[in-house]
Amino acid sequence: MTGLCGMDCVFCHLIHEGTARWMARETEACAFTPLNPLAPGHTLVVPTRHYTGVFDTPPDVLTASMTLVQRVATAMRTALDASGVNILCASGPGSEQSVPHLHFHVVPRWVDDGISTWPTGISRRRHPGDPGTQLSDALNRGHHHRS
Repeated sequence: MTGLCGMDCVFCHLIHEGTARWMARETEACAFTPLNPLAPGHTLVVPTRHYTGVFDTPPDVLTASMTLVQRVATAMRTALDASGVNILCASGPGSEQSVPHLHFHVVPRWVDDGISTWPTGISRRRHPGDPGTQLSDALNRGHHHRS
């Protein structure tokens, strides 16, 4: 489902009700503090309209969302003296997406902060053929269709 959705989506409810702790509210994207932050200043960036994940979000909305992610990250470096950030996003079944509304976690990081947001193992999934070649072929086919 895209665009406006029912209030069954927790993020749509927050956006509609205005009840989040807002860091920024823009036309296409907004930023707010999650309920259980991983670090001081941890921020969620979400499109203001409902899109389930990266697969159904229009490119212009992705651009607006990532532009806000960059602004939030820059503010973390300036205001919180963060030396880096992790930008986390899960989309679709199997990705551990917790809320079915596209969102980006922007987590400020400091050297020796004691957390890791990087996967600790590798996938057990095995894929026939050469995944790199298959991806390259799929991307090139998609590119040629747009010419």
